[in-house]
Amino acid sequence: MGEKQKKNNIVKRMILAVVAGFAVGFCLLLLREEVLNGGKSEIWKVIDAVFFQDITATNGIEGIGLFYIVGQLFMRGLQMAIVPLVLTSLSLAMCSLANPERLGKIAGKTFLTYSGFYIVAAALAGGAAYFVKCMGWFNVNLPNEMAAEAVTMEGYNPLTTIVNVVPANIFSAFSSNNEVIAVVVVAVILGLCMTTLGKKTEPLKRVLENLNDVVQMFLNFLIDKIGPVAIFCMITRTLAIYGVEYIKPTLVWMVTTIVVSLVLVVTIYPAGILLTTRLNPIPFVKKTAKIGLFAAATNSSAATLPLNMKTCTEELGCSEEIGSFVLPTGMTINMNGTTAMHMVAITFIATAAGIDITPSVLVVAGFLSICTAMGTPAIPVAGTTMIYVLMSGLGLNSELCMIGYSLVLAMNYLPGMAVITLNVIGDAATDVIVSFREGALDKETYEKM
Repeated sequence: MGEKQKKNNIVKRMILAVVAGFAVGFCLLLLREEVLNGGKSEIWKVIDAVFFQDITATNGIEGIGLFYIVGQLFMRGLQMAIVPLVLTSLSLAMCSLANPERLGKIAGKTFLTYSGFYIVAAALAGGAAYFVKCMGWFNVNLPNEMAAEAVTMEGYNPLTTIVNVVPANIFSAFSSNNEVIAVVVVAVILGLCMTTLGKKTEPLKRVLENLNDVVQMFLNFLIDKIGPVAIFCMITRTLAIYGVEYIKPTLVWMVTTIVVSLVLVVTIYPAGILLTTRLNPIPFVKKTAKIGLFAAATNSSAATLPLNMKTCTEELGCSEEIGSFVLPTGMTINMNGTTAMHMVAITFIATAAGIDITPSVLVVAGFLSICTAMGTPAIPVAGTTMIYVLMSGLGLNSELCMIGYSLVLAMNYLPGMAVITLNVIGDAATDVIVSFREGALDKETYEKM
């Protein structure tokens, strides 16, 4: 209860920060138009210098930029945690998945099923995001001076990603957030090798667990204590400087994420069950509806686990033994809803910043998202925090990209309700499929309406 109350407090502070940011931002926007139209530009120059000035720019040498500094410290804090976060969380996730005591046909089928749902979710969500982008609904009409700062992603053969995943120098990969793909691969290799070596690596595993605890504590503090203040500063600064251009595409991002997640829930899981088991998917849809609603209401996969296990065992006829492995494992590594959200968010952030996202870039984004989502740590707004990993891996690090990211981080609560529904029902679907393939599914219980 304490953990849930803590999470609710974070959400409340985030919502309050968003509302306050929009209110103050609109007031400053009106003030700016009033003083500029009234020929009192000097007043606005003082306000801009004190609160909003980019102090790293050439013309910011005499500014203070209080809101800019707070936003930058928050973003740099997230950036600082990227490499240790990916390395520890993903390597430990691989250890958990491939524990020798859990290896075997059940673990293999579980991992393959989760991977299949990941790939399908990433592909469909990427396609939907690309469609929205092509329709121009993510576009932002940037001021001339800001449009000049927009960058384009250099063309490259996507196959070069295969070469770049193995770093020539492991320390150089760890020293740059632009080589996240290499860090992901190193983490996976490290986790699997530690599993193979068994007890010999227990000291290293404890070191990684302790480092992971330190990183999570830092991120908890950053998001819980600094996050709401930083969100307020970034949204206020965005509206005061860039106007209301970001409001429409942000709302489009929220609606797209919610619609895509809900459509995926009622399509890929019933289709997966039908194709792999030949069972009627209608009973599954009806019986798992309450799981999705409970997850959306609590916004916690951990809180939903008891209900999920009860429903799978008593109503869907799944094996209790298999479910005791599949469902807790899914709570840890099955975040395909997070991957779907990542695909839409990355497309929105890049497009709103004037960067053209191509299908080949979305393929790389999907690969990165699947790898990082499997190791997503149990921290508040973890899914949106990991978007920063994708941005770093794709080179989306301009100030305009940071504006889009701050809006995604601030406005994620409602989309998150749909995302977590996709996650937990995916766990139940996998439990049904694995139980059936192992000959341990009670078909009579499953079909009973």
